[in-house]
Amino acid sequence: MEKIEIPFRATQAKKGDSMHSEKRVLLVDDDRDFVEMNKAVLEKQGYIVDSAFNGEEGLIKAMEFCPDLIILDVMMTTKNEGFNVTHELRNHSATEEIPILMLTAVNKEVPYHFEKDETWLPVDMFLEKPVSPAQLIEEVKILLENH
Repeated sequence: MEKIEIPFRATQAKKGDSMHSEKRVLLVDDDRDFVEMNKAVLEKQGYIVDSAFNGEEGLIKAMEFCPDLIILDVMMTTKNEGFNVTHELRNHSATEEIPILMLTAVNKEVPYHFEKDETWLPVDMFLEKPVSPAQLIEEVKILLENH
């Protein structure tokens, strides 16, 4: 994935500008069934949820939606797209502080074990799929409480 220029929009929302006090979660995954299922689970818990189905769309929505948390898959258009998106998010002042929950099955696809790392994998949490709805909700709550 080549570097994507994240446009700054004069009309972009700021965290907390919403009429709702609910936390905002952005789901970025190319598996539409996974996104729809987890969107429903998160919305049932009171979160405002938006979704994107590839890295480029995820970067744009991160700017427009201003989420309090991003749940990001690694393998989308390419096997490492999520890693690239993470670096783009961390290198932009509007998104650098948003916690990222990397949720993926990449450890089943490659012979390496990935863990969060400030330089190479600057995410706040790394979980392997499949993750139960109860575990996802618990981890989301933890991340949002700590940020």
